[in-house]
Amino acid sequence: MKIYTKTGDDGTTGLFSGKRVDKSSLRVEAYGTVDELNSIIGIAMSACGKDSLKADLVTVSNTLFVLGADLATPPEPKPKWEVKRVGEIHIVWLEGRIDEYTALMPELKNFILPGGSIVSAYLHQARTVCRRAERRAIALAAEESIGEFVVKYLNRLSDYLFTAARYANLLDGEEDIRAEF
Repeated sequence: MKIYTKTGDDGTTGLFSGKRVDKSSLRVEAYGTVDELNSIIGIAMSACGKDSLKADLVTVSNTLFVLGADLATPPEPKPKWEVKRVGEIHIVWLEGRIDEYTALMPELKNFILPGGSIVSAYLHQARTVCRRAERRAIALAAEESIGEFVVKYLNRLSDYLFTAARYANLLDGEEDIRAEF
């Protein structure tokens, strides 16, 4: 199979349904931003040691792949085949990791700046891209149908990424950088 199809040379792309849409459509912007987020998670995983955080990031990356497919496949009209979608189980998993990491860290009493360890810095970058993906998904949902849990998952994921960035600093023996204002 060739990697290039030339079908997108006219500025359109195909959704899983077979429908062609402009590459600048809100749906493509939403799942494209999720793809960008997943790339940053990949960088963080590459910089991460062999620990539970890396395993958790692999889980997040896999879920983001599902989320991208979810966003690329409108729920209405109902697809002719089963599409994996993010669900409440994925949100509960994130909340469990947030609670687990938080229990191991000092209480947060200040605003913090992105940085510390390299893994933490990448996770903070991922958090900001996650927020953009959430905004894109909300804009898309105002115009078209999206999966029921997409926005909620992205919202919780940004909380997870913030907490994971702090946890990465803890694992690497780095201090969080306090904001001074």
